[in-house]
Amino acid sequence: MRYLTSPMPRRGFFAAGGAAVLTLALAACGSSDPAPSSAGQSAKSWSFVDDRKETVTAAAVPSRIVAFTGTAAALVDYGLQDKIVGVFGETKRADGSPEPQAGDLDVNKVTILGNVWGEFNIEKYAALRPDLLVTHMYDPGALWYVPDESKDKIVKLAPTVAVSVARVPMTEPIERYAALAESLGADLGAPKVTEAKARFEAAAESVRKAVADNPGIKVLAASGSPDVLYVSNPEVNTDLMYFAQLGVEIVKPDKPGDGGYYENLSWENADKYDADLILLDNRSTALQPKDLTSKPSWAKLPAVKAGQIIGWDPVPRFSYAGAAPILEGLATAIRNAEKLG
Repeated sequence: MRYLTSPMPRRGFFAAGGAAVLTLALAACGSSDPAPSSAGQSAKSWSFVDDRKETVTAAAVPSRIVAFTGTAAALVDYGLQDKIVGVFGETKRADGSPEPQAGDLDVNKVTILGNVWGEFNIEKYAALRPDLLVTHMYDPGALWYVPDESKDKIVKLAPTVAVSVARVPMTEPIERYAALAESLGADLGAPKVTEAKARFEAAAESVRKAVADNPGIKVLAASGSPDVLYVSNPEVNTDLMYFAQLGVEIVKPDKPGDGGYYENLSWENADKYDADLILLDNRSTALQPKDLTSKPSWAKLPAVKAGQIIGWDPVPRFSYAGAAPILEGLATAIRNAEKLG
């Protein structure tokens, strides 16, 4: 989802000052490298092999976790609310209400280190005394929403875990976050978790049935910006890849750019691909239908004229509880869609 970073206009920057606090925190931490595992470790020691194939270790099970907001919400779905002390990424809207990706995370009980792309307050992070930082990984080694220019300072303050959320179907990061949550003390046999998993499996089956009952519906996943319509690639985007596995016919852009995530179309070329149903990025970083009324080419799209548009979060919550409603909404949209071509 690289198009959700640099091309978007909403960029923050680090708060100035606090250098002395950071210097003291870094000094207090000593070595930044996690302690290697050994036969002499305490029975309460902790380790997890993340998707960088790095073995992340700690002397005890982490209890003060800082995470990308969507990641934190997934861990909350597995019962770890009390361990989340800080988040970064879009968390609160201007009116104070939670962003959709926050899920059931209590956004008033965590420290928000940054609320937009590019913001990460290192001084606040150090003050939280974190045991662990967790976030997505779209490209190898890249920590989602951890700014490159301050990454070296940030990773010295606590061990980091990265979970791959690109080029694999959505079920894989869901399972990986479940495994991480279990290692951190979550009970995957708790009724809340097992009921969410059952709902997810039923929702996946409902998508398969909707496709079988209403075949041939072409679905385009897109994000709107002032100058460009981004068309997402189902061979890279994890949720779209899974939708395709369920039988959904997802439009594949023929000229995806760097990384293969999307093709950017000028608004004059927004009608390049035929689609019966549009999944439109519903986050505050993207233009919404009311914002797109000024784009004549948007209004002319058959799916727009037919009102066959549903909201889509390109960075979904990777838990059974987070994904089930997405699949349910998709199944309903496909079931009710009319073939337009």
